[in-house]
Amino acid sequence: MIAAHDEEAVLGACLSSLLSEGVEKDRIVVVANGCGDRTAQVAREHGVVVVEREEPGKAAALNAGDAVAHGFPRIYLDADIVVPAGSLAALAAAFGPGVLATFPGRRLNLTGRPWPVRAYFSINERLPVFREGLFGRGMIAVSEAGRARFATFPELVADDLFLDAQFGAAEKREATGATVVVEAPFSTRQLVARLVRVRRGNRQLHAAAAAGDVGGAVRAPDRWAWLREVVAPHPRLWPAAIPYAAITVYASVRARRTPRADAWGRDDSTRRSPAADGGGSPS
Repeated sequence: MIAAHDEEAVLGACLSSLLSEGVEKDRIVVVANGCGDRTAQVAREHGVVVVEREEPGKAAALNAGDAVAHGFPRIYLDADIVVPAGSLAALAAAFGPGVLATFPGRRLNLTGRPWPVRAYFSINERLPVFREGLFGRGMIAVSEAGRARFATFPELVADDLFLDAQFGAAEKREATGATVVVEAPFSTRQLVARLVRVRRGNRQLHAAAAAGDVGGAVRAPDRWAWLREVVAPHPRLWPAAIPYAAITVYASVRARRTPRADAWGRDDSTRRSPAADGGGSPS
């Protein structure tokens, strides 16, 4: 299932990759929410199931898609992900006794990015949290029993962190042989914008969990893991620590400000071309 907001530039490549894997068209659901471009038309041209909503909002879009989707495992896929050959079969094969959610490995595409972005991700991509977390990949497979863990997606920005919180460590498994390409932002400004959105979403989810509004064990942030687990054991990364720390602190400060009511907050730099090779929800 794919929740898509103004994804005309990348959706075609995503859908073509799914269809090339032999996924039946009526098993692919695209929810075009609050779109001002040809997202819905692109989906229809590929013959998949299309749900249109006038209001933007990923959580509501995911719920609308779940309402018409059928079959498991259910894959939540970001519209800017090109599904690698064989990855769907690998995700399905990774399910086993007690495993309720599977996910691919990830590889960051940093080609042509400025040095602050490359420096930031040279540390970020090595954080321990990405070894078993469902987030940051744009592709998550959930079994029928796993989807039964919650009724609907709550109205929160951090949908992938919410999904991650529904399952214990033993209930999640990385699929061997499945790796998605995640596009890094093309500018430092876009990187900061992405981080601001992530931090706001994470803070919103933690507040909802503390208030008892959402279930699951939301993982606590480890603010010094980058230094303790990544930089300290790898001295060659020390030069990258300065831009990493500066970008992280600046994004954290920005995230505490009240956002504009119309701020979508995503990184549009990776959606400039239909040739985007990856990025980061089929049914």
